[in-house]
Amino acid sequence: MRRYHFLLALLVLLLDQATKWLVLDRIALHESIPVIPGFFRLTHVQNRGAAFGLFSDSPSQWKVGLLILFSLAALLVVSRLLWKNSHQFSATGFALALIMGGAVGNLWDRLREGFVVDYLDFYLGGYHWPAFNVADSAIVIGALILVAEILFSRPTAGEKSVPEP
Repeated sequence: MRRYHFLLALLVLLLDQATKWLVLDRIALHESIPVIPGFFRLTHVQNRGAAFGLFSDSPSQWKVGLLILFSLAALLVVSRLLWKNSHQFSATGFALALIMGGAVGNLWDRLREGFVVDYLDFYLGGYHWPAFNVADSAIVIGALILVAEILFSRPTAGEKSVPEP
C-alpha cells in the first residue's frame, strides 16, 4: 500500500509544479486574470514568507533558510508517519500523502527560487483571502482530514474512548 500513498504524493507534486510552471510561463508577476468576476481570479504572486504570506514582510536574512529547515523537518515527520501508517489505504495515509506532496512542492520552489509561486486568488467585496497554490490546498485538505479523523473516529474493539479513573 505504501506505493499508492507515495504515488498520490507524487501526483500532487506533479500537478503543483505543472500549474506553477503555467503561471510562470503565461501570467506576468502581479498580473490577474478574472475567472469568476467578484470572487476568483488567477494572480501571479511570489510568496517569500510561510503559508498564506505569513512573515513575507520580514526583513530577516535567515527567513528563507529557516523556512526551508522547518519544511524539511515537517517533511521528515510526515514521511515517517506515512511509512509507519501505510500498511493499508486509509484516510490517515491519504491525508499524509496529500501533505507530503504539497510540502515537497513548496519546498522545491523555495530551494529553486527562494519563494513559492501562488496564484489561486479568492475574494468577495473587500474581503480577500491570501493567494495560494495546489500544494497549499493539498496540505490544508490533508490537515483537515487528519483533524476529522482525530475528532470523529470511533475507537476500535479493545480501545476505550475514556480512560477509567
